[in-house]
Amino acid sequence: MKELFLGTGIAHTILLFAVVIASGLWLGKYKIKGVSIGSTWILFLGILLSHFGFRADPTALAFMKDFGLILFVFSIGLQVGPGFFQSFRSGGVAMNLLAAGLIAMAVLVTLSIHWITGESLTTMVGVMSGAVTNTPGLGAAQQTLLDAMVADGATKETASASAASLASAYAVAYPIGVLGVIFLVILFKGVFKIDLEKEKAQLEQADKESQDTARRMHCEVENPAVFGKRLADIMEGMNDKFVVSRIMRDGEITIPGPDTVLNQGDKVLIVTSQSHVDTVRIIFGEEIPMHLGDWVKRDEHLVTRRLSITKSSLTGKHIRDLHIRGTYGVSVTRVLRSGVELVARPNLILQMGDSIQVVGTVEGIDQVAKLVGNKPETLSHPNLVPIFFGIALGVIFGSIPIRFPGIPQPVKLGLAGGPLIIAILLGHFGPKWRITTYTTLSANMMIREIGISFFLAAVGLGAGADFVSSVLNGGYWWILYGALITLIPVLLTGLIARLVFKFNFYQICGLISGGTTDPAVLAFAQGAYGTDYTSVNYATVYPLTMFLRVLAAQLLVLFAIA
Repeated sequence: MKELFLGTGIAHTILLFAVVIASGLWLGKYKIKGVSIGSTWILFLGILLSHFGFRADPTALAFMKDFGLILFVFSIGLQVGPGFFQSFRSGGVAMNLLAAGLIAMAVLVTLSIHWITGESLTTMVGVMSGAVTNTPGLGAAQQTLLDAMVADGATKETASASAASLASAYAVAYPIGVLGVIFLVILFKGVFKIDLEKEKAQLEQADKESQDTARRMHCEVENPAVFGKRLADIMEGMNDKFVVSRIMRDGEITIPGPDTVLNQGDKVLIVTSQSHVDTVRIIFGEEIPMHLGDWVKRDEHLVTRRLSITKSSLTGKHIRDLHIRGTYGVSVTRVLRSGVELVARPNLILQMGDSIQVVGTVEGIDQVAKLVGNKPETLSHPNLVPIFFGIALGVIFGSIPIRFPGIPQPVKLGLAGGPLIIAILLGHFGPKWRITTYTTLSANMMIREIGISFFLAAVGLGAGADFVSSVLNGGYWWILYGALITLIPVLLTGLIARLVFKFNFYQICGLISGGTTDPAVLAFAQGAYGTDYTSVNYATVYPLTMFLRVLAAQLLVLFAIA
């Protein structure tokens, strides 16, 4: 039993992780003046227990830290992947420029402290990595210093000791890197007088405008140019801008087909997007005061149902590929995806987990239900093969050395940047490549929370052993240096983002947490302010930020020993 509670074996390590994570999450439920740091408590409990002599198995500690971070960033990548490139087009360039500026300011502050105080630049690289919570940057800097010193004739023991000293500076600066950014996020909310509901509503409206959200229209055919013409001829050249769901003629409602001829006075129910409303009015005629219920009341032989796409074989197929209207006499009017209604264009690519709104006879809809699966209970089973295959690809991709002219050591994206990029690509292109990456929101959240909990516990347990001794032996100055490196760039970036670029508060949270490569701040922002919008912006800047952070750390080390 003594080995279980006071040893360093695997059983003791598992027990230690369980106690730290459970206690940290429990403390995270409590708020002080309405504010809680959430799961970040795990980090500080880990430091506390490690300081008082509780030690985890070093190998298990390293594994839990890296694997936890991979699970966290991979789950985020899968979630934001479908909308990642759209978000990049709508403000992503400005956001990445601000993130690059944030990194440049951090490097400038680091160099300034080195020049003013005379503190070793290699030590300052460790402080900077901790101040921006960038573990891959620390690892890259240690490896670069080790290789360079050995190449210059130093013994491996001396080089290893110098590289290890960076970790002490990192551990001392890391807590202020977390708490400092969280403090600024809270400060921004107060200074900018943020109304969270208003900010969230703005983002929801922007989503509706940027996506192909569905809008119903009730029009009467008044344009002489379409009298007597087939619907296929009218739709030609329209690039599937709208779907004619039903036609009412002399009180009778039918589902139109390509050969349906329009007559003057026909009433049509059309599904389109907001951006094409004027086009529909020009083609058919002005909207008339009807409601969806008017169609339902007279639609005695037609019914409307929502079906779930639960067959993985349909992932990546276009709606037109299913030939639903021609084969079954059923019209697909809308597609519901992640809570957003999309226009059921023939060229829309379907994904497992989509819901389609259909109109037709009971018999026809029953046949379509068999075609698409329509077994929602099967969606509760996660598709683990693409997830772990994606993690494997991400680890390989993150380990590929990227060489630059004039830089002796190659740069790597690491175990965080590689999996994140692969997850984003899978989330976005998976359906087009017919790869099913669908997971329920609850499953995604479970993976994410387990990952960040493992990561924070491992960092805390690893940093606590030398934390106090490093501070007492002159490392207290590192706290001040780390605070300057953390606060000055983030403060200026946040002000510029809000006052110059007019960024939404949730966008600023994503920019700051991604720009500082700080998953703890992301977890805090999402938990405290109740939205996942932050994740999209976090993932938008994270890949470039991770690359530049690692590159900057390596360049500073090479500059220090030159």
